Amino acid sequence: MNRYMKIALIGSKGIPTRSGGVERHVEDLAVRFARFGHDVTVYGRKSYGLPEKGEYNGVRVLAMPSIATKNLDAITATLLGTLHIILSRYDIVHYHGIGPSSLLLLIRIFRPKMKVISTFHSRDYEHKKWGWFARQYFYFGEWVSCRFPHRTLAISHSLVDYARKAYKRKAIYIPNGCAVAPITSTNVLHDFGLESKKYILTVSRLVRHKGVHFLIEAFEELQASDSKYNDYKLVIVGGSSHTDDYVSGIQELARKNKNIVVAGEQSGRNLKELFSHAYLFAQPSLFEGLSIALLEAMGYGLAPFVSDIPENREAVGEAGITFQSGNIEDLQRKLQKLLDEPEDVLWKGVLAQRRAKKEYHWDTIASQTLAVYEILLKENSSSYQSERRTLSHNHSLS
Repeated sequence: MNRYMKIALIGSKGIPTRSGGVERHVEDLAVRFARFGHDVTVYGRKSYGLPEKGEYNGVRVLAMPSIATKNLDAITATLLGTLHIILSRYDIVHYHGIGPSSLLLLIRIFRPKMKVISTFHSRDYEHKKWGWFARQYFYFGEWVSCRFPHRTLAISHSLVDYARKAYKRKAIYIPNGCAVAPITSTNVLHDFGLESKKYILTVSRLVRHKGVHFLIEAFEELQASDSKYNDYKLVIVGGSSHTDDYVSGIQELARKNKNIVVAGEQSGRNLKELFSHAYLFAQPSLFEGLSIALLEAMGYGLAPFVSDIPENREAVGEAGITFQSGNIEDLQRKLQKLLDEPEDVLWKGVLAQRRAKKEYHWDTIASQTLAVYEILLKENSSSYQSERRTLSHNHSLS
């Protein structure tokens, strides 16, 4: 990449990441962009615990104030960030997520020479935690994300297909990636009373559509069926996302079973240890974008045991073991088979690691994203004017 660029990334809670797939995606891109010599700013939120102005691994971090409620936190912080961008100078403005992308119209209208990109991470209106109005707003943001940026990126082939069918938009496939650093230490295992290769790991936000309750029920029924499975534990890593009632329910189930460990949010060395020593990784979600936690588990050489939704099947390919989404009986039966056949689990882990290294390397993903930026900046003025006329026409129709 030869051209120096001033780049703004907006839509995540901020960096450094504590949790969240979008946050991890933005951090891994931003740090690499800075390493490649570009001027990079990430817009985040004060509610994420960030200082107003900061720097992280060569990336400028600006934390916007917000109305820190479930429905208004993201959109108010993004609005203030967008207004700051309008008053600033950037070559590229990159929105992440369909909710924040609803505001990119302001950039297209008030700073028409700035190149604007949106990454389609997931169909957020499917998340069980959102009410009717929030879901309708996400539909609007999705429409904007697929109609008005100079380019739309999508993190999975299924989202590329969806954008084409629903909006006639040719989205560019650039996936999530995984950053892996296996370690041999076991301090966090001792803290939670775990043994290496004697626990099943799941990592996600604790929201209903992630399906953790299905995994718990299947795990408990399996242990009740035969005492030999009591040698294994189920470790649940993740925290609330405005879903405290659901988290409380998960914690109550854990209190009744000593083999279920609710570890809360984990990051850094602790999370690396948990990935490094797990027997396998389970993801029982009802829907996804493209789970970074799943990709990282694959990178650590863990056999991926996942629900058979398209996004999970796309991620694991032939390296994974799938079960029928939401089917506790099928989940239990296949989990039992995996616990009974450690050699197969080991081999699936090898295949998963190979796939992760080949398909989901962050350096490659960052280079692909920068290539999209450079192509946009090289577009001639006639192309720009034509696109601007199309935008104006579409805006008048709306």
